Amino acid sequence: MALTELQMGSEIESCLDNCFEASQAAEKCANHCIEMGEADRSRCIELCQDVADLTSLHARMMARDSEYHNEMAAVCADLCETCADECEQFDGPIPQTCAQACRTCAASCRQMAGA
Repeated sequence: MALTELQMGSEIESCLDNCFEASQAAEKCANHCIEMGEADRSRCIELCQDVADLTSLHARMMARDSEYHNEMAAVCADLCETCADECEQFDGPIPQTCAQACRTCAASCRQMAGA
């Protein structure tokens, strides 16, 4: 296997891991915000639910080597960045953890989108 193939495999594995981490953190954050019951968290809930769905879909597309996973990576990166911006507005470990997971996922998805 060529070095570039090994490197690409490593990038995909890293992106897969980051997508699953973001999905879990976003699901947890959405549930937390729903439990808070505050109207100002409605956008956070919506974005977190979108991240949970899209990152898990993107991970599945990468795992099966879909010809569209690079395009999905760009959308996933944009959404994760938007969600991170929203979550960072709220104090507490759950939204802050979500924001960090989304930032990490966005960075690896950007790298995949450019591949």
